[in-house]
Amino acid sequence: MRLIKKIIIAETQKGLLFKERQFSKILSAGVYRFWDWFDQYHVHIVTLTNTLQEEIDKDLLHLAQLHPDAFAEVLTQWETGEQEVGLVYQKNVLKDIKAPGQRGAYWKTQQEIHVDKLDISQDFTVPKKLAALLANAKEDMLRCAALRAIVVATVPENHLGFLTVDGETVATLKSGTHVWWRFNRNIAVTLFDGRLQNMEVNGQEILTKDRVSLRVNLSATWQIKQAEVVKAELADAKDYLYRELQLALRTVVSTQTLDELLADKNSLNTQVLAIVSEKAAVYGIEVKTVGARDIVLPGEMKAILTQVVEAQKLAEANLIKRQEETQATRSLHNTAKVMEGNPVLLRLKELEILEKITGRINTLNVYGGLEGVMNDMVRLTERSKSLY
Repeated sequence: MRLIKKIIIAETQKGLLFKERQFSKILSAGVYRFWDWFDQYHVHIVTLTNTLQEEIDKDLLHLAQLHPDAFAEVLTQWETGEQEVGLVYQKNVLKDIKAPGQRGAYWKTQQEIHVDKLDISQDFTVPKKLAALLANAKEDMLRCAALRAIVVATVPENHLGFLTVDGETVATLKSGTHVWWRFNRNIAVTLFDGRLQNMEVNGQEILTKDRVSLRVNLSATWQIKQAEVVKAELADAKDYLYRELQLALRTVVSTQTLDELLADKNSLNTQVLAIVSEKAAVYGIEVKTVGARDIVLPGEMKAILTQVVEAQKLAEANLIKRQEETQATRSLHNTAKVMEGNPVLLRLKELEILEKITGRINTLNVYGGLEGVMNDMVRLTERSKSLY
């Protein structure tokens, strides 16, 4: 039987003295000896290492609550209500976040620890200064705690956001970063782009009024003007607008023949725009422009149209050629009439022809003098005239 029991408590430790399994007191660092005739004393030694990450266990916490006076000097106890968030500071530096409805304790050391509590029952927005601190946390412990504790939403420029809490829209959010406590509520943010957007409606197979199958590619620009109406009335604004463009395009194409569509494509754009704009405006959407980028014909129809175009161009070419021939003939006829009663003009024309002939040869031999040449030209001209 041991009469004296020796206990050594290091500087980084605390000792919990129990007598007959009942808590007696807390032992600080030092050497202790007990007269223990019947093995009544027992010491539970606790090592104080990383005091923030390794909180005291539930049994010890319960013991501290049973003996608050004995533990008041060595423990910092904390407890958060159902609508409270605990901010844990060590030497006035934020280190951790505690959720609502929790409790715990830290051993008191040279690094002072305290817990500040925030009421989030009504205002669950994280203050900007605190939000910036949490968003830029460098220590792993605080960064992980922030990820579990807050909801961050960024609304870009020219966008509008809606804050929904437990299925109810409670606020409209302008551009910027917004942060809330996520505890005790389901938070969601819906964003709407207020900029001008483009939509493509590709490969729509449609029959014209004269039963010709076409494939039309349509392009449209649109903009959300009343985001509140869009959110309240439409599940998906893009899907709604896409379907309306499809229906309007089919309606317009089915009432026109192929020739009408090809002759005035702008008419198609104008009609589709008028139909869609009226319907979209009811839901807070403004359709700016609509344009048919391509009207694609089936292969057989392409060949037929090519033949038609070739025939039209050939007919136009023949018509122009006949018009030119008729004009040339009329011009010759007029010239002959003028020369018929004017010998001088006829002689000048002969000289002009002679000049053109001599310009094309290298050597010209003249017999009988210039007068003979001119007389022969006259006779030649007279013989030529007699042929007509």
